Amino acid sequence: MTKLIWPEEQVRAGGAPGFSQADSNICLDFHGDPARARLVVFSDGNHHMALREALELFADLYPDVGDIFYITTPPRVAVEMLQAGRILVGNLGITATPHVFISPPQILERLVDGGYMQAHSPFMRSRGNVLLVRKGNPKNILGVADLLRDGVRLFLSNPVTETLSYQVYADSLRNLAQRDGINLAFLEHAPGKHDPARLMYGNLVHHREAPQALADGKVDVAMLYYHLALRYQRIFPEMFEMIEIVGIGNDNAANDDPLNIISQFNCGLVGDGGEWGATLLDHLMSATVAEIYVKHGLTRAV
Repeated sequence: MTKLIWPEEQVRAGGAPGFSQADSNICLDFHGDPARARLVVFSDGNHHMALREALELFADLYPDVGDIFYITTPPRVAVEMLQAGRILVGNLGITATPHVFISPPQILERLVDGGYMQAHSPFMRSRGNVLLVRKGNPKNILGVADLLRDGVRLFLSNPVTETLSYQVYADSLRNLAQRDGINLAFLEHAPGKHDPARLMYGNLVHHREAPQALADGKVDVAMLYYHLALRYQRIFPEMFEMIEIVGIGNDNAANDDPLNIISQFNCGLVGDGGEWGATLLDHLMSATVAEIYVKHGLTRAV
């Protein structure tokens, strides 16, 4: 088993003792010190690499903000934490209320309906989806048709705990299979009745689980957002490579392939946004932050 050693992702790292062990005690998607933070951000997790850089720039531009605490979990987890006011991470309880919430628009609409937010605005969007394989592509997987070969096992996010990303991935695969005149019958099954020889679902956090499953040899290929696959190639260059299964869109939505489903992320204030929330929203909408996201394989939502 190969344990991936993830890079540090706090906004302001260093200066404190650490305690983590990759096999049993590690927390990757809660960043910073909630007890000291004057700005708290809850976000879906798949664009965590770009969000960290955007928040780091914000801290440099506005040093009076002090500590920033941000989470990068699946939307369901962030919503439940907002509603409860706290969350348990193993045996650790974390109490925090966000000033800014970033998530797909349908998630934020629920928060508006629940009275947590008044409004939200388009923020960023993905550029489509790709296949991620181990370096050297040992199973020679070149497209969707190869998912039907014996001995090829696919990773997908969990249809229950990460419904939105699962729908994007599965529907994109179905679209491409229909285009190619093939039938990915293993995608169609009753809950809990999938074929484990062909398909492995993540448990909760696919943006960490997918590359780990590949590194461990539990799967041969994973369906992922282009920006996630790009991230893994950059931080684990000797481990992974990506296979484009259809054209990847750019900052012009007219160039998107409708078969390869795009995901959008919106953002808005929770309550009045506290002391720094409105300033952060202005920052997130800046051209500089858009450039950061483009560098990480995403683009501005319009």
